[in-house]
Amino acid sequence: MLVFKSLYVKTKIMSASIFIKTICVLFLLPPLASEKEFIKEYDESGTLIKEGWVENDLKEGYWVYYFQDGSTQKKGHYHKDKKEGYWYFYSEEKALLKEGHFASGIKNGWWIFYERNKKVKMQFENGKREGFALEYTNHGLQKAIKYEGNQKKGEWTSLWSFRKDNPQVQF
Repeated sequence: MLVFKSLYVKTKIMSASIFIKTICVLFLLPPLASEKEFIKEYDESGTLIKEGWVENDLKEGYWVYYFQDGSTQKKGHYHKDKKEGYWYFYSEEKALLKEGHFASGIKNGWWIFYERNKKVKMQFENGKREGFALEYTNHGLQKAIKYEGNQKKGEWTSLWSFRKDNPQVQF
C-alpha cells in the first residue's frame, strides 16, 4: 500500500507541475490565432446598417446590410475583406434584384437578375460578361445572348437558330 501511495503523490505533483507550466506558456506566448469578432454598425440615428464578422480588422464570414427601414439590402460572405461565394441583393421594396457568385470580390459564374416580368441568367468571368445570358419571362425562355470579353456576339430567339449556330452547346 505504501508503494501505491508514494506513486500517487508523485503523479499528483507531476500533474500539478505540468498544469502550471501549461498555464505559463499560454499566457506568455502571443496569440497563435486571431480572434473573430461579431460587430454591428449603426448610423447617426441609431439604426442598424450592417452586421457581421471581423478578423484582423478585415470582414470575414457572413455579413448583412440593411436599408433605413431595417429590411435587408444585401447579404453574403467575405473572405479577407472581399466578397466571396453566393450573395443576394434586394430593393427597398424587399424584392430580390440579383443574386450570384463572387470570387475574390469579383463577379464569377452564373448570376440571376430580376426585373418586373423578366429574369436574366448570365455568366461572368473575372467581372465581365462571358458566355451566355438567358432571358426568361412568365412564358419561358425568350432569348439567348452570347458574350465574349464583355461584348455581345450573338442573339437568338428560337431554339432552332441557337442550335444551328452553337452545335457545341449541350443541353
